[in-house]
Amino acid sequence: MKFPFVINTDKVELTENVGRELATALVADTCLPRFVAMYGDLGVGKTSFVRGFASALAPNAAVKSPTFALVNEYKCIENSAKIKKICHFDMYRIVDEDDLYSVGFYDYLRPDSFCIAEWCEMIPFALPKSYIKVEIEKTDLGDGRKITVTLV
Repeated sequence: MKFPFVINTDKVELTENVGRELATALVADTCLPRFVAMYGDLGVGKTSFVRGFASALAPNAAVKSPTFALVNEYKCIENSAKIKKICHFDMYRIVDEDDLYSVGFYDYLRPDSFCIAEWCEMIPFALPKSYIKVEIEKTDLGDGRKITVTLV
């Protein structure tokens, strides 16, 4: 996968496929960041993207939005990048650094984990120096989505 990467989808399954492709690319290239920052409006498909991402490394994970839990962990199967878990965050209710400390956010930023966070608009102050940025926006074509993946 070359960055930036832009694709249009019109089905949930296609959005999941893009997430799966990104996870596969991150496992293949261990020099890429382990943090994925997601941006997009409510209902745009962020959790669907994460479901696809997780399916590449944790195929039996029941991925759902961590809206109230703030973080869900998915245990990974053995892989060449030695990633042990995916930490899926929902930052919608985060307002400051204290909120991040209370959920142990910084403890999850480990080389043996992928962190993928929805609603990163809420935490610009906490993003790592280097990360993968995923922007999802609705298009005018029914269930259409434009997904832009960049390396920051």
